[in-house]
Amino acid sequence: MLANEGYDTLYVADWKPQATDAEVIKKAYEEGRVIITDDKDFGELVFRFGKVSKGIIFIRTSSADPNKRFLLLSKLLKSIDVKNKFIVLREEAVKITKLE
Repeated sequence: MLANEGYDTLYVADWKPQATDAEVIKKAYEEGRVIITDDKDFGELVFRFGKVSKGIIFIRTSSADPNKRFLLLSKLLKSIDVKNKFIVLREEAVKITKLE
């Protein structure tokens, strides 16, 4: 869906289906990519274990409907620069923490 909006995307399952979270965060950093996920382990990798990242959008919605989640994500991407930030995206609020 994001690729249809003009974003350069890479789906992990297309790249390396059995990739570990550490491999994903390393590849994303090396390629300057922002990770979009609903896996809270990426927050732990960044904040607890000090892994570097070009940005992570952590989707925490009550809805599993991909269309609703895409609309929220699309609005976010059009409203702010998501690079070098850890963003928790919820229906009612967005929490942003700058990454070093």
